Amino acid sequence: MAQTTQTFLVDDLDGSEATQTLTFAFQGATYEIDLNDEHAASLEESFAEWIGAARRTGRGSSSGSSSSSSSGSSRASSAPKRTDLDAVRAWARDNGHTVSDRGRVSNKVLEAYDAAH
Repeated sequence: MAQTTQTFLVDDLDGSEATQTLTFAFQGATYEIDLNDEHAASLEESFAEWIGAARRTGRGSSSGSSSSSSSGSSRASSAPKRTDLDAVRAWARDNGHTVSDRGRVSNKVLEAYDAAH
């Protein structure tokens, strides 16, 4: 027996038919909302000023490792910058950790590196 499953998006604001799902993050939490084209344009327009003044930190998803600072002029982060990963890998190998030449460096290794520096 064949089955067909249909998914209908419903606009989370007014219950009309939604045309898209938008994902955004705020204060370390990631949200999804189903919206029709008019509401999606309104949301994007609302965010435009803030996004224009903000710094992009990644692919747009929040992985739980965000940091914030009360002074808008500097951001403190416990993780090394992406440009420092070669140094992290070299330190990790010298200190008995197993790391790959490419890709993600585990949080365990990053935390050990931070603790040593």
